[in-house]
Amino acid sequence: MALNKKPVNGMKDILPVEMQIRDYVIGIIKETYGKFGFTSIETPCVEHIENLSSKQGGENEKLIFKILKRGEKLNLQTAATENDVVDGGLRYDLTVPLVRYYSGHANELPVPFKALQMGPVWRADRPQRGRYRQFMQCDIDILGEASNLAEIELILATTTTLGAIGFKNFQIRINDRRILKAMAAYSGFAEESFDSVFITLDKMDKVGMEGVATELSNNGFAAEGIEKYLGLFSGLATAPNGIDFLDKTLGDHLKPEVIGDLREIIDSVAGTKAAEFEIVFDPTLVRGMSYYTGPIFEVAMPEFGGSCGGGGRYDQMVGRFTGKEVPACGFSIGFERIILLLMESGFTVPTKAKKKVYLLEKGLSTTELCRIIAAAQTERQEGCQVLVTRMNKNKKFQKEQLIKEGYEEFCEFYCEPLN
Repeated sequence: MALNKKPVNGMKDILPVEMQIRDYVIGIIKETYGKFGFTSIETPCVEHIENLSSKQGGENEKLIFKILKRGEKLNLQTAATENDVVDGGLRYDLTVPLVRYYSGHANELPVPFKALQMGPVWRADRPQRGRYRQFMQCDIDILGEASNLAEIELILATTTTLGAIGFKNFQIRINDRRILKAMAAYSGFAEESFDSVFITLDKMDKVGMEGVATELSNNGFAAEGIEKYLGLFSGLATAPNGIDFLDKTLGDHLKPEVIGDLREIIDSVAGTKAAEFEIVFDPTLVRGMSYYTGPIFEVAMPEFGGSCGGGGRYDQMVGRFTGKEVPACGFSIGFERIILLLMESGFTVPTKAKKKVYLLEKGLSTTELCRIIAAAQTERQEGCQVLVTRMNKNKKFQKEQLIKEGYEEFCEFYCEPLN
């Protein structure tokens, strides 16, 4: 039987043209985040299954690629449940591994700790445009900073990076989980049902107010509560300032510092931004992860028609590992979606180095070959990018392909005919 030359469904091979763009973007990300004081770390791809299944990853916990126990630990004959045969899984994000990492090394790390982590993650999701089962994530996180400075720095670092890559006129949508909870409590929903309400609210942009009302009703919520809840969003739609509207309407359900925090973040980012974007309050923004405890945010790009990154505050997550809560906040760029947009726009990597090709016909003498390679070495030392390669039979097609890769200057070397 012939082996399968296609990659596994939901995963992809990366061709050189895309790899050049990926390397270029990674370089900008590392350079820009470094200027904001973030330091690179790395964690294993495999995590303990109990960490991945700790009810902190929301819907992603249903998408784990699980790993069987190995050797003597794997006993299929006596196994009664999945837990008897599984002890690990491929990470579905970088946040859970980061928190485990921090919990084990906190005494060796500065306070606050500003981490940059890039690497592949895996989710058994349904593949679609810009969504894969294996994909690169790019996260920055600040642990140990309780003030809004963390959110401000994360948003500014991320937007500055997107601007450096070449994106403009995008949006940062911002909300706060405490506002979501206050709105639900004001409407009379029981606290234990909040997550169900938020999952439905998260579909607002797809199904509209009427669709949300129908789903809440189907889930057994009282008509009075649904009407009161959706009335808040109707009021927000006509209010001159949504934050002021909620501040006045929700009353004791919403602590004053929550509104103050949100205003400080929005005003600080808008007043100091280094890229062309808009930061807007969006009361329908939920974010899927159940570990968020405060401000949450997303990158919305009109070119993609959806989210290209997001994050928020997760102050209670470290405490699950250590028993001691540590303030924490993070922002993740949608790396694969950014690469997709660049590829679809025909983006080419800018380069200052001259790109030159030496095309060699077969049959050159060793002396002549060494002379050409030596000349190429000299040009490389002077900063040129020089490719030395054999001349194909279809030289025209070969040149066309090299031009697509950015090579501009061609030198052809033929062997001398024998007398």
